[in-house]
Amino acid sequence: MSEAINGNAPIYSRPPAGEPLLVMQGIVKSFPGVQALRGVDLDVSAGEVLALLGENGAGKSTLIKVLGGAYAPDQGVLKLDGREVAFRSPQEARAAGIAMIHQEFNLVPGLTAAENIFLGQESGLAGFVPHREERRLAAELFRRLGATIDLDVPCSRLTTAQQQLVEIARALAREARIIVMDEPTAALTAAEVNRLFEIIRDLAKRGIAVIYISHRLDEIFALAQRVVVLRDGRNVGTLPTAGLGRTELIEMMVGRELADEYPRRSVNLGPPRLTVAGLCRGRAVRDVSFTVRAGEILAIAGLVGAGRTETLRLIFGADARDAGEISLDGRRLDIRSPRDAIAAGIGLLTEDRKLQGLVLGQSVRDNFTLPNLDTLARYGFIDGHRERTAFGRHVDGLRIKVSNQDQQARHLSGGNQQKVVLAKWLERDCEVLFFDEPTRGIDVGARHEIYLLMNDLAARGKAIVMVSSELPEVLGMADRILVMHDGRITGELLNGPDVTQDQVMRLAMA
Repeated sequence: MSEAINGNAPIYSRPPAGEPLLVMQGIVKSFPGVQALRGVDLDVSAGEVLALLGENGAGKSTLIKVLGGAYAPDQGVLKLDGREVAFRSPQEARAAGIAMIHQEFNLVPGLTAAENIFLGQESGLAGFVPHREERRLAAELFRRLGATIDLDVPCSRLTTAQQQLVEIARALAREARIIVMDEPTAALTAAEVNRLFEIIRDLAKRGIAVIYISHRLDEIFALAQRVVVLRDGRNVGTLPTAGLGRTELIEMMVGRELADEYPRRSVNLGPPRLTVAGLCRGRAVRDVSFTVRAGEILAIAGLVGAGRTETLRLIFGADARDAGEISLDGRRLDIRSPRDAIAAGIGLLTEDRKLQGLVLGQSVRDNFTLPNLDTLARYGFIDGHRERTAFGRHVDGLRIKVSNQDQQARHLSGGNQQKVVLAKWLERDCEVLFFDEPTRGIDVGARHEIYLLMNDLAARGKAIVMVSSELPEVLGMADRILVMHDGRITGELLNGPDVTQDQVMRLAMA
């Protein structure tokens, strides 16, 4: 093991002043029928946090896969320390000091933190691994990161934030000079995000370059010195964050003007539609009652674990409730399963679209059809023409980017996956729609389209319930806000210009 992981001195000295640590010049990459990168330039210096931004499908993932050795560029040059390099595999990129921390972690769940950190680097003789030395070095790495991790439990039992720290520790153990972080805060609490930011700033002080990918623009302004914006496979701007406006940045990403990040609408609320009374399930949801009116967007805010998602799942019949009554348009519903909720006119966009909202190995058309079999099938057989026509209508209306209707759902970007989930509920013409973290991991352009759709559904008299961890989104979209803490509703706010994030947070921590 290297001495670099002992002590507190910077791991790497900076290259000569003015010389970037990494330069990517004119990177071109094509796939059958797709020009993913069109001559992209990027450079990052030691000790710099560089943000890489762009809509889903802009080329960010392809570019970092070229950097990480997963793809060979068709054209272009990579230079490290001023010397041209060509990575033929991810192993070669890692050996050169490039670490990738993906949104979906690359850990072996059954191994401990120390075993994951040093997997593939074992230095034991005759097949024996020096576990005591690995534990000591792992403990030192976590001490440097200011974290306490149980070294005796498998990673499957660690929290998301702890697993992320294991990934960062592994990068340090391999003496990474450049760390790429892809949507690192997607599943973290506010406190965990703040701690991650402290770690990133400390890494930069040690001379490590960080390439940071996120759709959360507030994080970009808080962390990055510069931003690189990709659109349609091209670099459309490399700018310092100092003095850069949020609206300017968004318009660079989407290539058009956006009058409002959160589109305004006039609210004409109708009669009560969904009524929930005394909803309970153990300590997760305790005596929750509320009403949503026609044309209303009701937001449920709160910290992770407050009971927001659990409340939606109880109403939708995904979990069994201990008590509580649910009514729609004055008629009491007996919901015992999602099938009952769907039949009653309730749709749920799940928090985790990949695990719960889609069958990733099936085609996008099959995913669309699943909750609509009763209307798209005749005599037990799917009407193929009706199915293709119905889905095609939503592909056009929602601007879903698919190569064809048989494309597997796993190959779509996050925003387009979310649109497929939306399409299947729109086809059912649901009267009540639950949006659980509707824009998580989605670029600003796709977010704006989803906001417009939510407004349109509300204008048609639908009842919308939105759960979101992003307070600007809550304040930007909701007509009324319920705040939960420890399974209970702790407050209700009629949204308006005087309502602040601080008010919501005080209720969330009640």
